[in-house]
Amino acid sequence: MFVFCDMSALYILKEGFNGIRRARLAAFTSITALTLAVFVIGVLARIGWNGYQVAQSLRSEIKMEVFLGEGDREAHRVIGRGLLALPIIAEANYISKDSASAIFKREFGAEGTPLTELDFLPASYRLTLKTDITADSVAGFLPTIRATRGVDDVSINMDLLIMIENRLETLAKTGGGIGLLILFVAVILVFNTIRLTIYAKKNMIRAMKLVGATNGFIRSPFLMEGLFQGLIASALAMIGVWILFERLMPDYINMVLEWPMGRWYYLTGGMVALALFMGFFGSHWAARTFIKNVTVGKS
Repeated sequence: MFVFCDMSALYILKEGFNGIRRARLAAFTSITALTLAVFVIGVLARIGWNGYQVAQSLRSEIKMEVFLGEGDREAHRVIGRGLLALPIIAEANYISKDSASAIFKREFGAEGTPLTELDFLPASYRLTLKTDITADSVAGFLPTIRATRGVDDVSINMDLLIMIENRLETLAKTGGGIGLLILFVAVILVFNTIRLTIYAKKNMIRAMKLVGATNGFIRSPFLMEGLFQGLIASALAMIGVWILFERLMPDYINMVLEWPMGRWYYLTGGMVALALFMGFFGSHWAARTFIKNVTVGKS
C-alpha cells in the first residue's frame, strides 16, 4: 500500500513536470503571464502599502482643536474625560491658557508678544483621532462635541481628512481593478495551457480510463503542472520585485518603500500563495472541464 502511494506520488510529480516540457511554448506563455500578473500585483501591493502609510501619517497630523470657555482646571478635566470617552478620539492633550500663550510666542516670535498680553487665548484640548475612523464618523460627532457644556468652539481640517480618505479609496479601487483584470487573464492562459496538454494526451487518458483510473487520479498530474507553473512564476516575480524596489528605485529614483516590520515576509508569502492559487485554479478548471469529455472508445 505504501509502495503504491509512493509510486503514485512520484508519477504525479513526474507527469506534472513533463507536462511543462511537452508543451513548452504554451507553458512558457502561461508562466510568463503568471509572472507578470504576480509581479504587477506585488508592485501594486508595495506601492499601495506605502500610500497607506503616507496617508496614515498625514491623518495623524490632523488634530481637532476644542476651545474651552471660562472655568477652573477641574471643570476642564471633566470635559477632557468626556472627550476621551468618544469612540473617535485616541488621545486628548490639555493646553492651558498659559501654555497657549507660550506656543503662540514660539510660533510668532517677538511680533506675537503684545497679543499674548491681551490674554485672548483660551484653554483647549488638542485631540488625536483614531486611525481607523472615517471622515463621516468625525463629522457625525462634531455636533455632539460642540454641544458639550463648557466648549466654545471646535476646529478641524475636514477638507484634508476627506481628501485623504478619497485618495485612499481611489487607490484601492484602481489597484484592485487592475489586479483582478490581470489575475483573470493569467488564469485563462493557465487554463488554455492545461487544455492543450490534455488534448495532446487524450489517447493516454483513454487508456488510463480503460484500466480503471478515476478522473481524480487522471487530473492530479495536470494540477501538479499548474502548481509547478505557479511556483516558477512566483520565484521570477519575487526576483523582479526585489530588483525593482531594492536596486533600481533607490539608485535611480532615490525612494525606498518600506513593508511592515521592514521585512518582505508578508509580500513574499502573499505572492507565492497567489501564484500557486492561480496555477492550481486554472489547471483544476481545465482538468475538470475537459478530462470528463475524453470518453473511452472514441477517437
